[in-house]
Amino acid sequence: MSQRVGPAQPPLWRDRNFGAYWAAQSLSAAGDSFAYIAVPLLVLHATGSVAQMGLLTAVAGAASVGAGVFGGVLVDRYDRRTLMIAADLARLVLYALVPLAWLAGPQIWLLFVVLPICEAAGMVFQVAAVTAVRNLVDRHRITEANGRLQATYATAAVGGPLLAGVVSARFGSTAAIAINAASFALSAAGLWLVRLRQPTEGEGTDGVGRETRLAEFLAGARFLWRQPVLRSLTILLSVFIFLTYGFTDVLIYHVKNDLGGSDGTVGTVLGLAALGTIAGALLVAPLRRRRGFGVTWIGAVAMSGLAIAGIGVVGDVHGVTVLTAVYLCGVSVGGICSMSLRQEITPDHLLGRVTSAFWSTHYSLGPAGAAVLTWAAGRYGVTAVTLVAGTGCLLVAVGGVFTPIRRAGSEPVAHEPELQRSAT
Repeated sequence: MSQRVGPAQPPLWRDRNFGAYWAAQSLSAAGDSFAYIAVPLLVLHATGSVAQMGLLTAVAGAASVGAGVFGGVLVDRYDRRTLMIAADLARLVLYALVPLAWLAGPQIWLLFVVLPICEAAGMVFQVAAVTAVRNLVDRHRITEANGRLQATYATAAVGGPLLAGVVSARFGSTAAIAINAASFALSAAGLWLVRLRQPTEGEGTDGVGRETRLAEFLAGARFLWRQPVLRSLTILLSVFIFLTYGFTDVLIYHVKNDLGGSDGTVGTVLGLAALGTIAGALLVAPLRRRRGFGVTWIGAVAMSGLAIAGIGVVGDVHGVTVLTAVYLCGVSVGGICSMSLRQEITPDHLLGRVTSAFWSTHYSLGPAGAAVLTWAAGRYGVTAVTLVAGTGCLLVAVGGVFTPIRRAGSEPVAHEPELQRSAT
């Protein structure tokens, strides 16, 4: 089914509604980048253990996966903007507790309480944020909108880690977490100004609320399983997430322990490496138009795998920074392709549940992967771990060649009868 594009439309940056959403998410991303650095550093300073960093990541990841089971149901059942604001306010309160409690000394146990709840709220927020794009722009502009959003997130992620490293080195990691908490207040205020479109006729919430939550979740899983490309993506990404979910912890440990870097060095590496995410977000739309979905996604995963394999081999901070940027570029291109495809071919009334089922399934192995990856890094060294993980990612890309992903075109769209069967 071809997509029809109407008369020329103004650039997205001139759309006030999209602009308000864009600004709110950029503020939230900037604050998140502080926690991205500060939380692992807080654990590393208090315990000196990369395994403890991985354990916290695993516990938080498990909470995120659990929230994903019902997050899509909530998003399809209730107002998406309201859910996002509520998630922001919850994280504002919870993250603010950390610097307050740390005044009495390190409270590692509190992180094991706060971070899982925040990750659960974050999962609901992310599912709502993905579905909200569908209600902000026309369908043929979804990939463009996602690319612009991700580019802006990445821009914030460049300055965020740099500032977080400076703040952590001078005022302590808890100060960086306090800035992260404040960012959620700004994000909630921005979202209050956003107005989402109502679903078009035939894309309402029919059936939502008349079944059990498990049945509603399974409706999204059934749609996901009946789409050959989405099914293949879910399986392969589950392996990819297992291999990479603990990568940030391993990278921070590598820079601090093996390369002798400071907190500021960690922030600089991750901040400059985020330029790769920006590059990927800007390249994804033209790449997908010219090369097709399959080639773009497989190439992005292969590039990420090669970069990971090289990170443990190079012996200097500059090389690690460049390779991390390449890795993040690949993750950005592959992630935006995958997300845009789901938004394009999923009926609006199922989009939250399909997104939830997708993330819950392919993130389910992430917590275990983080625990294994960080334990192995402490036991066998970063070089061995990155070589194994990078090789595994390359095998994921090779696997994509032998699935329907390879044959997917630039704009794969499901046929209407198939959509109707999958929704029932």
